[in-house]
Amino acid sequence: MGQTLPKPGLRPLLPDDVPVLAAIFAASIEELTGDDYNEAQQQAWMAAADDEEFGKRLAADLTLVATLEGSPVGFASLRGADHIRMLYVHPAVGRQGIATMLVDALEKLAGGRGATSLAVDASDTAQGFFAKRGYIAKQRNTVTVNDEWLANTTMQKTLGAPQ
Repeated sequence: MGQTLPKPGLRPLLPDDVPVLAAIFAASIEELTGDDYNEAQQQAWMAAADDEEFGKRLAADLTLVATLEGSPVGFASLRGADHIRMLYVHPAVGRQGIATMLVDALEKLAGGRGATSLAVDASDTAQGFFAKRGYIAKQRNTVTVNDEWLANTTMQKTLGAPQ
């Protein structure tokens, strides 16, 4: 018999979470995006968590924290009613349904806020995840992060549509 994994929890952002979420952000980028972004791009992207603005960005949005046995393992944030701003899961717990749980919750919250669709600027690494959830690519983007160019794709899903 396999070991039963602890059930993940979900809660709002707490001020004390910011350093742990910054570490999850960096680990996720460093370990999961290497096939899609070069080292300079990864370093520039990870540096976005090095200042106090990172915590302010998390607090400005509706940020949910996924936990296992009380410890944060991932997070996602909803900007306004209809835009997923961040979705990061620690690589050690990847492919265990954490990202799915977070996005399910954001989709419900967006619907509760009156949104009829939800958009995300998905990294090249995350596009497949969002596509499987019914998000459709709408526009290719190039953004500058700490003097490095990074590509992403704006994807959108009609809420209430079957997955």
